[in-house]
Order: sequence, then structure tokens, then C-alpha cells
Amino acid sequence: MAKSTLVVIRHSPYGSSLARSSLDTVLAFAAFDQPISVLFLAEGVLQLMSGQDGKAFDTKTLAKQIASLPLYGLETYYADEESLKQYALTVGELPPEVSSLGKEKIRELIAEHDHVLSF
Repeated sequence: MAKSTLVVIRHSPYGSSLARSSLDTVLAFAAFDQPISVLFLAEGVLQLMSGQDGKAFDTKTLAKQIASLPLYGLETYYADEESLKQYALTVGELPPEVSSLGKEKIRELIAEHDHVLSF
């Protein structure tokens, strides 16, 4: 049985290459049918905003990668409730696959995975 992995994404969409690398990692795991979950924390929740345009930063828009997650079997991914509040985002503004979690549920999510990768 394959071990489960949680990828925690903490970086804003266009501040560094870590945002793209984290999504590439998620898609690679999913492409090989590995059990994978994704949690967006801190500035990472900004990756979930609609209407992004990477052209201003001379890079591709990450929204397309995020929109493809369900095609790879990720029917649900998670966002930190407090981070959403910090950036004035509501679940209604985010992709329908996003489920917000409070601190206790985040602890449970981390505990139920064999490995945690943080970007």
C-alpha cells in the first residue's frame, strides 16, 4: 500500500518559483496515482484566487494548474480558514474543490498522512 503525502503550500503565487514547484510536485504524485492531499496555508491561499494573471510577472498563470487538480483525482483540497480571513477571501470566491479547515482539523489532516512536504 502506498504511503500518503500531504503537500503544504505556503508561498504566494508569483513571489518565487516555490509556488510552481509545489504544484508540479502535487501533479507528479497524482499522475503516478500516489495518495496525495494539498493544504494551502498563509500566503499560499493567494494561489486559489480567481482572475490571476502571471503576465505582469512574466510567468505563466498558476490558476490553470490548480484548475487541473480534479483531472488528476484531487477532488478536494484544503485551505487554512485563518489565512483566508487574513487575505479577505471567502470559500465562495475560490474553486469549488476547496474546503476550509480550522487549526484542529489541520492538525488532524497532518496526522493522518505518512509524509508531509512543505513548500
